[in-house]
Amino acid sequence: QVQLVESGGGLVQPGGSLRLSCAASGSIVSINAMGWYRQVQGKQRELVAQITSGSGTNYADSVKDRFTISRDRNMVYLQMNRLKPEDTAVYYCNAVVVATTFSKYSIVEVWGQGTLVTVSS
Repeated sequence: QVQLVESGGGLVQPGGSLRLSCAASGSIVSINAMGWYRQVQGKQRELVAQITSGSGTNYADSVKDRFTISRDRNMVYLQMNRLKPEDTAVYYCNAVVVATTFSKYSIVEVWGQGTLVTVSS
């Protein structure tokens, strides 16, 4: 009963900026971590950025100093600056949460449906 919904993808020119948003909803007790992954067709999905409940962050080397992940309650954001063509991918929101089912607790990893980011001139 936990779901993630991404938004904010689109077409931007190289050097431009874009902000992705992800909303978590459902029977969530707490959120251990949220993050963003991206995947190019034919390639393995890779971690872009992650933020923990303690506000610690982790970034892929390819996006350090360009992307910023932030979180506000049930929302997680990815601010993307100085975008490059190689940033083009489907971006997926990810969360590890403690959820309830019939009053029982469980740890669940949830994925969003993905939002397409295209960086092209």
